[in-house]
Amino acid sequence: MQLLELVIRDIRDASPLIREFVLESTNGSALPVFSAGAHIQVQIPELNDHRCYSLIVTDPEHDWRAAPQQYRLGVRLEAEGNGGSKFMHQLKMGDVIQATAPINDFPLDAAQTDEKDIVLIAGGIGITPIASMAHALADQQRPFTLHYSARTADQLAFADELKTHLAHQLVCYTNDDTPFDLTALFDTLSPDQHIYVCGPQGMIDAVIELAKTRNWPRCNVHFELFITAAPLEGDQPFELELRQSGLTFTIPADKTIVDVLEEAGEDPMYDCKRGECGVCTVDVLEGIPDHRDYFLSDKEKDSGKVIQICISRAKSPKLVLDL
Repeated sequence: MQLLELVIRDIRDASPLIREFVLESTNGSALPVFSAGAHIQVQIPELNDHRCYSLIVTDPEHDWRAAPQQYRLGVRLEAEGNGGSKFMHQLKMGDVIQATAPINDFPLDAAQTDEKDIVLIAGGIGITPIASMAHALADQQRPFTLHYSARTADQLAFADELKTHLAHQLVCYTNDDTPFDLTALFDTLSPDQHIYVCGPQGMIDAVIELAKTRNWPRCNVHFELFITAAPLEGDQPFELELRQSGLTFTIPADKTIVDVLEEAGEDPMYDCKRGECGVCTVDVLEGIPDHRDYFLSDKEKDSGKVIQICISRAKSPKLVLDL
């Protein structure tokens, strides 16, 4: 995948934990066009890996059809993270980073005739793709409401810009003032409305569960996570066999199948590393998968015949995959 060389033109603190970066091409050329919900993959040299950061737009004059001169990112510092946000937060103006052209795994659906109010839900750093969606919908003159939640008012990054341009279409919540009650919100909605949510895993899980219990079509619930695979309490190592190659590996409790295969010089297909995109789906020949993804349907998970190797594990001592 072609990498862009981007220079940091400006940095500011959007909240106590979120830092905004303004990026331009090192040669001054226009950057590839993108759509609301898109992200770029920033290369993290210390990790020999990349991290995904959503492109944020809060300017109502932004032309979605024109190649932009700048990209804007919002990056939350994760004290317990594995280094991506720490790398970003130590950058200075004038530093150069490498990143992919924009990728969109979280796009807005096309406009529908007589569509109902679109529901945008953002928690914390999840505002970055959701804000871009709000401005794209406003540009398209489509109906929507943005519900934005944070622990405290000073953690509502980009809220002042959003209030200026969105007015009554923005509703903000904070734990110390007006807590966000998802159940109360769902009481005002109907399953034919589209929901787009990004934020902490707990918020996304709650939205998915509420939608499921209230018979929302799966295609009407859209989400994006900002997490990567992390070990859970009780995780155990398991044996992995690749049937096609005959190779066997031990997958420790603190590493994913993709991690181990890459360390061994294999070249597994994957993209998001969050169990969302489906790129890493592999057939299971033997063993019981421990599904932790958000891509497979309940029926596919219950079948035990496929697995997302970027994030899921095994409940059985051994797993045999069609690789």
